[in-house]
Amino acid sequence: MSDQAEPETLVTEDMILRQGRWGSERDSPPVSESDIRKWAIAVYWPETPPPVFWDAVYAATTRWGTIIAPPDFNPFAWPIVTEKPKVATKAASSGEVKARKLRGMNGGQVDTYGVPMRPGDVITARNRLRDWDERQTRLGHTLFTYSETEWHNQQGELVKRRVSTAILY
Repeated sequence: MSDQAEPETLVTEDMILRQGRWGSERDSPPVSESDIRKWAIAVYWPETPPPVFWDAVYAATTRWGTIIAPPDFNPFAWPIVTEKPKVATKAASSGEVKARKLRGMNGGQVDTYGVPMRPGDVITARNRLRDWDERQTRLGHTLFTYSETEWHNQQGELVKRRVSTAILY
């Protein structure tokens, strides 16, 4: 038996198995002009949003040829009925290590935008645990996880990529 203690890690076996693997995809309902207009009014309030987001006559004269959605438009914001997650009922095995209680915080996000969303687009989203970084900070042993989300339209064009950072300590 070694005198050295195992190095502390917050990386789980599940994380190692999921790293870099895209999860299942989900599709938005078709984007509507009405949803785009409402979103633009809400995010620009009390100012008037740019006409490319709400005025079909003006938007027809732009390089897009139609109304487009503001970059931060979220076609997944509307409630969609989904199956309720199953609750685990099996107790943990006696050999399992009891997990310590972690604290966490949002480390921010970086969005990269591709083509704008247009009326009629169906957006497909997918997510993955891209990678992580573990190190000592003034909070103690800290894990930074980087999750990536991609949105593509029905032509397969990138609409948005988001990399979110979670900080666990």
